[in-house]
Amino acid sequence: MRTLAHISDLHFGRDDPAVVEGLCRDLLSHCPDLLVASGDFTQRGRRRQYARAAAFLSRLPFAKIVVPGNHDIPLFDLPRRFFYPLTRYQQYVSADLRPFYRDDQIAVLGINTARPFTFTWNGFWKDGRISPRQLEDIQRIVCSLPARLFKVVVTHHPFIPPPRLRLHGVVLGARRALGMLQKCGVDMLLAGHLHMGYSGDVRTHFEAIDRSIISVQAGTAVSTRRRREPNAYNLIAIDTDQVRITVRTWAGGRFDTGELTTYRRICGQWQRQS
Repeated sequence: MRTLAHISDLHFGRDDPAVVEGLCRDLLSHCPDLLVASGDFTQRGRRRQYARAAAFLSRLPFAKIVVPGNHDIPLFDLPRRFFYPLTRYQQYVSADLRPFYRDDQIAVLGINTARPFTFTWNGFWKDGRISPRQLEDIQRIVCSLPARLFKVVVTHHPFIPPPRLRLHGVVLGARRALGMLQKCGVDMLLAGHLHMGYSGDVRTHFEAIDRSIISVQAGTAVSTRRRREPNAYNLIAIDTDQVRITVRTWAGGRFDTGELTTYRRICGQWQRQS
């Protein structure tokens, strides 16, 4: 069994220092095998915000997979935004925009979905995209892995929308990417972006996908930019045919156990148990 701590949307520059300290304490107490951070380390991609994000990460002595979010690209510094969008991210957080972790039980690949500008039907710049080159990376790295490994892909932008809400924020190219992900035998997707925690099978939104893949969203771990939800992160226990997602929720002084969701793989399909 492996345990992943899944944090997202820290937004240093719009964070609550007390929650930051509480998150460090809680993560250290659980000592996960891998820390996954799915983007938006900063509010506006400024140096001092990145410096605080880097200091936070340096306090956590775990193996890490990190990917940038749309807020990690400067918004108002247009030359940097369009020509050097992630140089500060690479300087302060990670130089690797295609991080990969593997041990004898799990394999985790990070994909950068943040773009300086993305045209969408509603004109929003913040929506992300998976490129054809990144699909080639998925095929080259993930498809070659042994079938016995539990395979995870991390992005900032989600593959499925929140329950009972309109379709928004989903990564562009999701349908095409899922075709590759199912071909490579991916078991789980981790993302953030919407500041809402939820999970589900991707087939509920993409009926053409045959493989059952769990999509797990993390809320905002420490930011004051909440979406009517408390600060929270996910502790995910992974076994070959079982995934247990425990939401750790800020309870005014410390993180405490919130919602618990278990999925079991039965006849090749993930079925929600609770």
